[in-house]
Amino acid sequence: MKYLVIIEETSTGYSAYSPNLGVCVTTGATIEEVRKAIEEAIEFHLEGFKK
Repeated sequence: MKYLVIIEETSTGYSAYSPNLGVCVTTGATIEEVRKAIEEAIEFHLEGFKK
């Protein structure tokens, strides 16, 4: 399944969130870091739904 992810530049790096998943949010110093972090956050979020 695919989820929309919004990445925004901040004063200290980047933030990312998925509007489809509510409070699934993360931050990172680089775009690569925030992309990896949001993938992990989405996986963790979906595992929580399963439980």
